Amino acid sequence: MDLHIDIHGDGRRPWLLLVHGMLSSRAQWRPNLQALGEVCTPVTVELLGHGRSPGPADPAAYTVEAYVRRFEAVREHLGVERWFVCGQSFGAGLTIRYALIHPERIIGQVFTNSMSGLSPAARARSADRLARADAIEQGGAEAMKALPFHPRPARRLAREIWADLLADADLLQPAAIAETLRTTSPDLSVAADLTRIAVPTLMINGLRETDFQPLRDLAAAEIPGVEVVDLPGGHSVNLDQAEGFNTAVTAFIRRLWRPANGA
Repeated sequence: MDLHIDIHGDGRRPWLLLVHGMLSSRAQWRPNLQALGEVCTPVTVELLGHGRSPGPADPAAYTVEAYVRRFEAVREHLGVERWFVCGQSFGAGLTIRYALIHPERIIGQVFTNSMSGLSPAARARSADRLARADAIEQGGAEAMKALPFHPRPARRLAREIWADLLADADLLQPAAIAETLRTTSPDLSVAADLTRIAVPTLMINGLRETDFQPLRDLAAAEIPGVEVVDLPGGHSVNLDQAEGFNTAVTAFIRRLWRPANGA
């Protein structure tokens, strides 16, 4: 298990895996952990090249399938049979794929706005992503600051959260981020597989991200039994609408969790 994890709780409540998005870190979940901890045991992970996780040189380490194996390794490390998962942005593509491959391990899944996860696969293979990867390898940290999903422009957030995200952005490893764009991103889309989702699903949508709304409608139409909560937030809806996010997720977990689930 090579991903950095932090466990928030003693495991007496059901486990919840929290996976952040591109150029974020465990700080993504700071305003959610206390509320979520009342109904579950949150476990935050950091993606390769992010935060305190390593940035291996081997491209094979960055495949979506490799991430699915890592999530399984985290579950086995915790000694839990079934758990909840939650993905934000880029992380949502990974957690939804994990739920598609291992539905028997999932009590329920939550995800937020994810252009990369819900857009058609062809979009993820665009030349623009390859150009960004090359620019990051050549320009390092300064090139990453120019990316639209870097936390630097996110000034709508509470100052202490923004400061945490910026501090963790200094830990980003350019070569690993470039490899993520080249290797993970092209296979991240789950758009063609939404009808195959077989676990209880909650989508929390930030309405202010207008580009995502057609994908929100696609997911709402195609995911069997999906519950949708629309909030007046942006891309990082769990941060700028933390109270609404926390309320929706805790209610979802309370409805689904029973000790007999064996998690």
